[in-house]
Amino acid sequence: MAKINLLNWREEFRQEKKQEFIRHTVLVCIIAGIVAFAWVSIVNGSIENQNARNQLIKDELIVLDKQVKEIQELKRKREELISRMRVIQDLQGTRPIIVRYFDEFVRAVPDGVFVLSMVRKGQTITLDGVAESNSRVASLMRNIDNSLWFDESNLKSVTADPAYGEQAVRFSVVLNTVLPSDNNDNKNK
Repeated sequence: MAKINLLNWREEFRQEKKQEFIRHTVLVCIIAGIVAFAWVSIVNGSIENQNARNQLIKDELIVLDKQVKEIQELKRKREELISRMRVIQDLQGTRPIIVRYFDEFVRAVPDGVFVLSMVRKGQTITLDGVAESNSRVASLMRNIDNSLWFDESNLKSVTADPAYGEQAVRFSVVLNTVLPSDNNDNKNK
């Protein structure tokens, strides 16, 4: 049999396969690196895009917060203006009522009664005065109770005051002011 040495050929074939394996490994590593780089780039781009969107939302929220504060300030100013308008309307609406109270009071005061002071706090009026007699004070109280503009009169004190006469008395009366419609409703109940 003839002797053929295939060892060189096999060695060359192994070297060739080894180099082919190395080339394939390097190629796979390069492709894996490219894929990894592409994936990292895509993820980083997505993160940056989301961060940019988040920052845009934060900026818009700051603008909206400023607008909300402006709206709240405008609402507060509006409420202040409305309350001022109500006060002015109430004052304008009650201007003739004060005159009516004085007119009713003049009608309720009988002859022989002198009012020294009249103090109003809210709906309460305190009268201090001098009367010729106790019957004049009683007449004043009856007239006040019969008025549609006054209610709940209370005699606080009656003291003799001889400086104004023999039977003269100094008195103090507390009464409430009401609007006639309110008073009629209360008297009907």
